[in-house]
Amino acid sequence: MTKTVPTRGEVRKAAVASLVGSALEWYDFFLYGTAAALVFNKLFFPAFDPLVGTIAAFGTNAVGFLARPLGGLVFGHFGDRLGRKSMLVITLVVMGVATFLIGVLPTYSSIGVWAAVLLIVLRVVQGIAVGGEWGGGVLIVSEHAPAHRRGFYSAWSQSGIGFGFVLSASAYALVSGLMTDAAFLSWGWRIPFLAGIVLTAVGLTIRMRIMETPAFQRVEQTGKPPRIPALQALRQHPKAVLVTFGARLAENGASYVFLTFTLSYAATAGVNRNTALVAVVVGMLVESFAMPLWGALSDRIGRRPVYLGGAIALVLWAYPFFALIDTGRPVLVFLAVFVAVVVCHGAMIGPQPAFFTELFDAKVRYSGMALGHELASTVAGGFSPIIATALLAWSGASWPVALFLVGLGVVTAISVALAPETRSRAERADDPAPVAAREGAA
Repeated sequence: MTKTVPTRGEVRKAAVASLVGSALEWYDFFLYGTAAALVFNKLFFPAFDPLVGTIAAFGTNAVGFLARPLGGLVFGHFGDRLGRKSMLVITLVVMGVATFLIGVLPTYSSIGVWAAVLLIVLRVVQGIAVGGEWGGGVLIVSEHAPAHRRGFYSAWSQSGIGFGFVLSASAYALVSGLMTDAAFLSWGWRIPFLAGIVLTAVGLTIRMRIMETPAFQRVEQTGKPPRIPALQALRQHPKAVLVTFGARLAENGASYVFLTFTLSYAATAGVNRNTALVAVVVGMLVESFAMPLWGALSDRIGRRPVYLGGAIALVLWAYPFFALIDTGRPVLVFLAVFVAVVVCHGAMIGPQPAFFTELFDAKVRYSGMALGHELASTVAGGFSPIIATALLAWSGASWPVALFLVGLGVVTAISVALAPETRSRAERADDPAPVAAREGAA
């Protein structure tokens, strides 16, 4: 059997392709969350009380998360059977078209309740696309990378998520800053959605040039892939699926509290809308560069210590985060967001691609990762802004939301503590190269 050992250039090319493609696809997905926090309650649910309208808008945002497991299963199935690359191309096209259509969607004032119905349908399509995107985007890098640098290289796929958020939030900050509130609410909010189609074309150009991963090529060489990879993943790796699910809860749930709920919560604390938005954008931009550093640290000391450190930091920072926001002082708002995003969230999401990749065999890796990752996204990411908003409405205070974050952090800390240290599995048969070759390839 011929072994394909990726060169350093090929590994870097895969990392760049994953980063750029992931950034563009997540730009589309995050646009919706930002719009849900800022304008969708007024445009698609104007008959409700403002707080109830915000909950309804976050509810349509959650629909996209409910669709993510379906996308993960569908694209994971074909990704394990047909290859990683083709799935990445399809998910990018589907996401780009859905985002463009949201940009031309009539609002409640034009077609009534049908506006909300169409919005939900397009959000479901977005959810399916992004549910299939994450696993493929991670594997296209982690299965090319040498085992001793897998944490560093594969973390760049997560950086793409961060850059996608920065792009989406920056687009909204730029557009809203250049026009009046009335103009922004009338038509300006559409511009970032319409721009998504151009970015999709850029992402496609890059993704079409990457090669299939060596790990999948070896799966093809050694026999037919499993008929139903998801079922085989559940049979062979039930603990890995549960660990993936539990480890993902705090990372995903907290991120959407920090990045989406905070935008609406900050207004109640008297923080200027653009101040909160800029704080989140700067925090995510710094984190996007910090993620590979957290990944590199996991290459040296292990995936579990780094990931566990992030979960514990979340537990400790949950209450100070809201206390600093409540001051209304821009410097303290920036500090709150910076620590929450760069340290708490960054230490979890940085080593995550390598950690999850190493939990599964290559034959079922796409499907196995998708099962745990996307189910947790539905439970945590999709409902966290709704839960946070409901807790705020119920109590009129931030402490229940902080307690909610503490709970997520504890669950993730326990899950990671019970997981095996996967860095020691560097010599798996499905690694891109044996030790001697790896030392020269990186």
